[in-house]
Amino acid sequence: MKYGEHKWRDTEDLADRVVVLPLASLEQHGHHLPMLTDTMIAAEIARIAEAELGDKALFLPVLWVGASDHHLGFTGTLSLGNSLYVDVLVDILENLVAAGYRKIFLLNAHGGNITPGRMAIYDVQMRHQDIPDLFLAFSSWWTLAADEIAAVPGLDQKIVTHACELETSMVLHLRPELVDLSQAMGTRIPFESRFYCPDFSASSRVDIPRAFDQLSITGAFGNPELGTAEKGAGLFAAAAAEVVRFVTEFSEWDEITPH
Repeated sequence: MKYGEHKWRDTEDLADRVVVLPLASLEQHGHHLPMLTDTMIAAEIARIAEAELGDKALFLPVLWVGASDHHLGFTGTLSLGNSLYVDVLVDILENLVAAGYRKIFLLNAHGGNITPGRMAIYDVQMRHQDIPDLFLAFSSWWTLAADEIAAVPGLDQKIVTHACELETSMVLHLRPELVDLSQAMGTRIPFESRFYCPDFSASSRVDIPRAFDQLSITGAFGNPELGTAEKGAGLFAAAAAEVVRFVTEFSEWDEITPH
């Protein structure tokens, strides 16, 4: 169900539902993808999951602006600074908590939102320790469905980086007319380290902040030229299915009682 399509007087009767807030961005996505890539992906995953979940969950509109300061070296990116983005999320969460909602899930589609998103749910959860059945959850779609994504047939790249094979495939599935594969050029950085991978092709064990224009000329990583609409369809199915599984389980959680 769409949260915003209900009348305000309905909210008391709907407070036992899970509320899902998709988080995205408007930022550069290489030379070949539109700046609303993350927002398009978040909206489609939410659309598929909403249709499957029915009245188990209320979906808020996608928050299209994100914490994208690390992309500002590329013209066109719009960003809220991290502290402001935390404040925006905290205010939304506080409104929902005040309205009686006790299970709220931030479904993320942009890497820059991870740190402020986690800070927001931590801050609000700590403020409301007197509400034992309040659960605030955060996850990115590629984390929630990591195993399922890696199993999508034909993928050369098994994890999401940025404007990569996976994101390119998903936009090709949704809006192929917005993709210019002739301009698809991703960065790969040879860097010898057991702890840090600057091109995101593998997990890092330490955090090293860098602006994207320090790491990539085009703003893209990996092999976006390998993207196909068929892979995109598989990725959407995998991501949405895990959102449905989580929200279904989440809706049944009871308060945690220590022993």
